[in-house]
Parts: sequence; structure tokens; C-alpha cells
Amino acid sequence: MQGDTIRTLSIVIPVYNEAETVEELIGLVLGADSCSLAKEIIVIDDASTDGSAAVLERIAGRHPEIRLLRHDRNQGKGAALRTGFEAASGDVVLIQDADLEYDPVEYPSLLAPILEGKADVVYGSRFRGEKAVRVLYFWHSVGNKFLTLVSNAFTNLNLTDMETCYKLFRREVLQKIRIQENRFGFEPEVTAKLGRLEPRPRIYEVGVRYNGRTYQQGKKITWKDGVRAIYCIVRYSVFR
Repeated sequence: MQGDTIRTLSIVIPVYNEAETVEELIGLVLGADSCSLAKEIIVIDDASTDGSAAVLERIAGRHPEIRLLRHDRNQGKGAALRTGFEAASGDVVLIQDADLEYDPVEYPSLLAPILEGKADVVYGSRFRGEKAVRVLYFWHSVGNKFLTLVSNAFTNLNLTDMETCYKLFRREVLQKIRIQENRFGFEPEVTAKLGRLEPRPRIYEVGVRYNGRTYQQGKKITWKDGVRAIYCIVRYSVFR
């Protein structure tokens, strides 16, 4: 696919108990520069219990470009993304978290390698470039870099941030991958499966801003997800 045939951007937003941030985030997504691509915004409420569902229903009622999907029970980020990917019809699919850690102002720089016909997949790295990054947890940073190192050893990629939220795919590449993980194991799983595709897609990284949040602010990932990530790296890199 050449860059001049790309017309639509699908933005997939998984939501679980983000009532305090999701309205502001969707406002930023609606106002973000999408490089003249039509936006399709797919929001998946993963059985939130904090009032997020009511907020999302109100927002979706005002904006026809938003498609709101719901899970009857909480299944996890990977499951929500799987639902969103199945519904996406855009030429490019972008993952956006609902917690304001990642800023939609980055869309033009993330889209550029694909629109220029250079890339099939783009990762937005928190550890590349000179963008502002909030200083938070040392061991989280060590853990992220360690998991990226292990992932790279199995995939023979040279990523700096495998665990990043910001991942963009040409839809035809994403359609070649069957997502199985329901939680945060999605990140190493999709990376491992991209590394095994033949021919291997062209993968680029772009430095992005990162405004990390604390556990008091609602951060959900834990050390158990890190252990699961190692399992996923080995499983999906070695076995089909």
C-alpha cells in the first residue's frame, strides 16, 4: 500500500475505570491532527465500574465518529484491543490508552513513516529522542528496558520500547496476527508475532512524550504482568 492510498485512521481506545480522564482524552483525540486522514474512533468499555460507561455514552452520543463497544465482564486490555481491531475499518490502526499518559499531539510524527511509504508498523518509544518524559519509578524503567531486551533477543529487532502503548499498524499487517492474550501480555505477543511474519513488516520507532502516572492515580500494571510478559516473549517467539 502506498502512502497516498491511505485515507482513514482507526484509533482504538480500551477503557477500564478511567472516568476521571477519558473525557479529556477523547477531546484531545478528536482535536488531534490526523494528517488529513478521516478518523474512526473505536472505544471499548471493558466493563468499567466507576461511571466510565455513562461518560462514554454521553460523549459518543455527541460525536458520530465515535463507535462505543462494551464488554459484559472485565477481560483485560488485550481482549479489549482484540474487540477493537475486529471492528476497525481504517487503513491504519492506532492504539491509544485512556489515561492521559500518552498525548495525541504525537499523531503526525507517528503517522509520518507510514504516510511516507517507509513503514508498515510504528512504535512510539518513551526512550528514544528528546521528548519530555515524566520521572517516576526506577524499577519500572528497568523492567521495561529488560523486557525489551529479552524481546529483542528472541525477535532480532532493535526496539527501545516494546511495552509502549503507541503502536500503529497498516491494517493488512494487523489482520495477519491473531491476538490471544487478554491482559498486558498483548505487548510482547504482538511484537513476537510481528517478528515472525514473512516477509517481515517494516518497523519504525518514533520518540514520544510520556506523562506517566502513579498507582495512586490509577496505574494498573504490576510485577505479575512482567512475569507474564517473559512467558509471552518465549511462547510467541518460539511456538505458533
